[in-house]
Amino acid sequence: MKTNELLLDAFGRIRENVEATLEGLDGGMLAWRPVGTGNSIAWLIWHLSRVEDAQVADVAGREQAWTAQDFVGRFNLPLDPRDTGYGHSTEQVDAVRAEPELLLEYHDAVHRRTVEFLQDLGDRDLDRVVDTRWDPPVTLGVRLVSTLADCLQHVGQAAYAKGLKQVRGQ
Repeated sequence: MKTNELLLDAFGRIRENVEATLEGLDGGMLAWRPVGTGNSIAWLIWHLSRVEDAQVADVAGREQAWTAQDFVGRFNLPLDPRDTGYGHSTEQVDAVRAEPELLLEYHDAVHRRTVEFLQDLGDRDLDRVVDTRWDPPVTLGVRLVSTLADCLQHVGQAAYAKGLKQVRGQ
């Protein structure tokens, strides 16, 4: 298996889990926050999609789907268009509301762009330095793995929150 095939499989698993997590949910369930202060499913799916979009667009040298395909306007969130959710306050988490169809549509757009980028990626490309603000500088391979780890963690949290909500019957 080639490295890009491995990465395509891993990012594909995020997409599959996003779809499975959103299945059967409505706006109320998406907005529910575990213990009243945990991150909502809507916020988690939006955030992981924003992270993948921002990170992959940056290393690919292109505009994010968020702005290029006007998801920023369609979501109409009271947030800066560059916001990806890092460091959000409880009020900002509450502000992220969307229907499951829009969340999935955005994630699908992000995933398609990720696939386009990864399809022609070679092993040598992974050593390219993409961020010199760190010591050691961050390579493309490290950035893609950290993006995968973050997105997989958040989709797992969203699936867990869905399970909690269904068990509690709220």
